[in-house]
Amino acid sequence: MSKEFYARLAEIQRTLNAPKNQYNSFGKYKYRSCEDILEGVKPLLNGLFLSISDEIVPIGDRYYVRATATITDGETTITASAMAREEESKKGMDAAQVTGATSSYARKYCLNGLFGIDDSRDADTDEHKNQQNSARQQSYQQNRQAANNHPPPARTPQQILTAFTEYALKSSIVELERAWKSADKSLAGTEQHGKAQSVYLDRKAELEQPA
Repeated sequence: MSKEFYARLAEIQRTLNAPKNQYNSFGKYKYRSCEDILEGVKPLLNGLFLSISDEIVPIGDRYYVRATATITDGETTITASAMAREEESKKGMDAAQVTGATSSYARKYCLNGLFGIDDSRDADTDEHKNQQNSARQQSYQQNRQAANNHPPPARTPQQILTAFTEYALKSSIVELERAWKSADKSLAGTEQHGKAQSVYLDRKAELEQPA
């Protein structure tokens, strides 16, 4: 990696000001959006090229959006990725709007990783996580009730992949490595192994981005 390029990126991270210009009237909190970050970073690029791409990743019967932010001077390139899961449904939104909202969330967090922005205490972070956790909590309660009557069956490779993906999105680097070691062994020789490895590598790269 070019020292000059790294120094320019560090300067952007140091001087970037991305205020929380958005307001959620229902939750009564302010938050920053992907667009707020882009508005703050564009004047600081000074010849560097920034791009963001999306990829829809089907895992089981759910869809995830993997957003990747790339910054380059034409020779040296740094990327950061983040994933978000589409909700099965969201009140007041059609399918296209749900995908768009998920894309915006994933893009915001890949930019956070690239430019060292900490949104871990943002209310919109909690809101998004709570939306996803509510479905998992309901499923957990149902499974727990069923387990009281019947021993749990062996998980299929697809179930292992789905569980690993959801866990990876909220894990630390230590937790991720431990989970991957188990998934790698459980999925060896299956078609789901490659997808799990892709999720592992993307999340690891995201967690190892310099602060």
